[in-house]
Amino acid sequence: MLEISQALLLFTFSTSITPGPNNVMMLASGLNYGIKRSLLHLVGIAVGFTFMVLVVGAGFGLLFTRYPHIHEVIKIAGLIYLLILAWRIATTVPKGLDGSNRLPLNFVQAALFQWLNPKAWMMATSGVATFLNAGEGQTFQLLQIAGTFMLASFTCTGSWLVFGAALKHVLNKPQYMQIFNLVMAGLLLLSIMPTLRQLINTYFITT
Repeated sequence: MLEISQALLLFTFSTSITPGPNNVMMLASGLNYGIKRSLLHLVGIAVGFTFMVLVVGAGFGLLFTRYPHIHEVIKIAGLIYLLILAWRIATTVPKGLDGSNRLPLNFVQAALFQWLNPKAWMMATSGVATFLNAGEGQTFQLLQIAGTFMLASFTCTGSWLVFGAALKHVLNKPQYMQIFNLVMAGLLLLSIMPTLRQLINTYFITT
C-alpha cells in the first residue's frame, strides 16, 4: 500500500506541475490580478477537478466508451472555450492589470472549466485507470486518488499562481506585461495542439 501511495503521489504531482491550460491561466491570473483575487479561481480548479476524478471513478468513463461522440463534442467545446480564454489573456489591457478592467475566473467558472479541459480529462482517466484496483475497497481507493489530486492541485497549480504574482514586480512596465500576456496566450494555444491534431486526423484526414 505504501508503494502504491508513493506512485500515486509521484503521478499526481508530476502531472499537476507540468504546463497545461490550468497552470498557464493561473500564472497569467497571478500576474494580472494578484494572489488574493485569484484564490477562487484556484479553489475552483482544485474542487472541480477532484469532483471530476470522483465522477470518472464512479463509472462515468463507461458512458464515453458506449457513446464516444459525447466525448468528442466535449473536446470540441473545450477547444473553442480555450481559444476564447487565450484571446481574453492576449487582449488584457496592461493599464488594468490590477484587476480594474476585468475580473479573474470565479469558483464556478473554474470548476466547470475542468470538464472542457483536455489535460484534466487525461489526468482523471489515466489516474483512475492506473490506481483504482478491482475488488473490495474501491470507494476508499477512489477517495484516496481524488484527495491526492486535490492536494496536488492546490500545491502545484498554487505554485504557478505565486510565481505569476511574483513576476508582477519584475514585469513592472505595461509593455512587458502585455508581452507576457501574449506569450501566455500562445502557450495556452500550444497546450491544445495535441487535441486539435487528434480531431483533425480523425475527421479531416483519411488514410
